[in-house]
Amino acid sequence: MSVIVPAYNTAQFIAATLDSVFAQTLKDFEVIVVNDGSPDTDDLERVLEPYRERIVYLKQENRGLAGARNTGIRHARGKYLALLDSDDCWPPEYLAAQMKCFEETPALDLVYSDARLFGDVPLDRPTFMQTSNPPATFEALLVEGSQIIPSGTVVRREMVIEAGWFDESLRCCEDVDLCLRIAHRRARIAFQRGVMVLRRVHSDSLTKDGAKLLEDKERVLTKLVRTLELSPEARSILLSRLAYVKAHADLEKGKRYLRSGDVGQARKFLSEAYAFFRRTDRQPTGGGREEPGATLEHPFLRRAKLRVLLWGVQAAPRLTAWVAKRWQSGLSQPATPGTSEGRGSKPLN
Repeated sequence: MSVIVPAYNTAQFIAATLDSVFAQTLKDFEVIVVNDGSPDTDDLERVLEPYRERIVYLKQENRGLAGARNTGIRHARGKYLALLDSDDCWPPEYLAAQMKCFEETPALDLVYSDARLFGDVPLDRPTFMQTSNPPATFEALLVEGSQIIPSGTVVRREMVIEAGWFDESLRCCEDVDLCLRIAHRRARIAFQRGVMVLRRVHSDSLTKDGAKLLEDKERVLTKLVRTLELSPEARSILLSRLAYVKAHADLEKGKRYLRSGDVGQARKFLSEAYAFFRRTDRQPTGGGREEPGATLEHPFLRRAKLRVLLWGVQAAPRLTAWVAKRWQSGLSQPATPGTSEGRGSKPLN
């Protein structure tokens, strides 16, 4: 087992993270910490000093989460990879429970689990996942919006390599991209029932720009449409999810432009979002959860707000922009982040 911990600006949290690793009841593992060009390197290395004999410490220029994880994987000696963000923690039985799944079903390629959210900011739910029917196939992951988080994942190293590693061109959602590519290979995926991870949510880890997060998810799905060989059914589900994500991205971009006073761009993106939501506000195939970074509100209320906003930018653009700047709460708040954006290693600039 190789535990991969990318580190970027988390010196204040990483000791708790490593303590939770070394408290595991399963002891047969190595720990690889990758300093991804962190600006707090002096503090980080001071915190890591007591652990240096028990970890493999790697240091590189900033390459983002994907690059940091790939560096760790290249140096890993274990058959299995346990991914862990440097501000999250595991309960003592985590690795043993995950490996028990592989022992009971040797053909498994990946095991993941849910996480309890904790931290110093308000949370909209106690756990990361929002479904009682965890997905285990490419199509199901698409429908559910992909709920596999790195800190709750143990995966065969050879499967990551066969799937093409983490894509270092992605600034965000690199974990979503890799999980979907792994699932597309018809890998055997299992869900470890129970909340097995402690996922820290703090002010630095929150995605501040919901539109950016959704744009990155749109980029991932567009890439998969272009690069994967898909059955007609899988392609239909992927295109449906892409349209849904794009509509939310357009909505968030429209609100952002409106708040900045760019009424023309706001009208363009709000109109495109409304064209989608007027037709349907259902998740692809009728299931799934709200996209991370998207607006959390009832579909009817979303359509009503869009109609009002579109009327405003047409009839009274300056007044509407002025009101939008001072009434951001009325345009709703973003969801708790569902990817590793801003966690453990900074995305590439």
